[in-house]
Amino acid sequence: MHANLWHPWRRRGKTRAMLESLPVASAFYQVDAANPQRRQRAIADVVTGLRRWRLAAALAWLDIRNRYRGSVLGPFWLTLSTGTMLLGIGITYSALFRLTLVEYLPHLAVSLIVWNFISQMVTEATTSFVQSEAIIRQMPLPYTIHALRCMMRNALIGAHNLPLILLIFALCGVFPGWEVLLAIPGLMLIAVNGFALALLLGMVCARFRDIGPIVGSVMQLFFFLTPIIWKPQLLGERAVLLPLNPFYAILETVRGPLIDGGGTLIAWVAALSYTFINLALAATFLVRFRSRVAFWV
Repeated sequence: MHANLWHPWRRRGKTRAMLESLPVASAFYQVDAANPQRRQRAIADVVTGLRRWRLAAALAWLDIRNRYRGSVLGPFWLTLSTGTMLLGIGITYSALFRLTLVEYLPHLAVSLIVWNFISQMVTEATTSFVQSEAIIRQMPLPYTIHALRCMMRNALIGAHNLPLILLIFALCGVFPGWEVLLAIPGLMLIAVNGFALALLLGMVCARFRDIGPIVGSVMQLFFFLTPIIWKPQLLGERAVLLPLNPFYAILETVRGPLIDGGGTLIAWVAALSYTFINLALAATFLVRFRSRVAFWV
């Protein structure tokens, strides 16, 4: 029976791939209560999950299709609503701040679109494991796949708003230089933080369901504490305290290259520091509580 099971894999030339995956996959099934090997199992989870990123991408795309099933515009409804919000807020607050629309609208467009991307990723990170309850209970997939699925889904949805930035820049005559390439590492930092938070908040909120609404309220508070609608220069001397706000630091890594010629060094240092902290916390929780997630969801 063992030979019959392996025979189709030999014919398809996949014996080597199967054998290579066995040492990693075995970490999901062999459990010794006396020697749980939490660190090794967590590493195997991350390595296997990253190797199967195509599965996470397929699940993320399926989530988007199911969410907008029957819709004519699909995710582009978000683009339409964001454009309407930019126009309304731009006209109103440019008058309140005594700025011209051409001067204020590019800042607002980049800030609001990137903030919506960050906020949506953080909010949905709280349900990254709870939404995958059926899969977690039925299939021995790495938990990393569910975190990647959450991050990729929000990245695909957020990408629908990026053309609005190009449109606003063209209308306002804003043409960034070569420093615009620094926005790519900024977007990568957002993705890495989204992945780490999907692991961290996914586990915490699977255990304590009240944390999710609290995170939503905190994001609403930080929307007003972060220079999104208003400009950092309005704080005057207190603007030096802005890097203490993690959302400002992450936001500035994308907005700085597009608007301010690359952003400040302190913002990049703060963003990298917060990213390291997120990754460290996510790794610590994954090692310590990975075996309990299936019971919490």
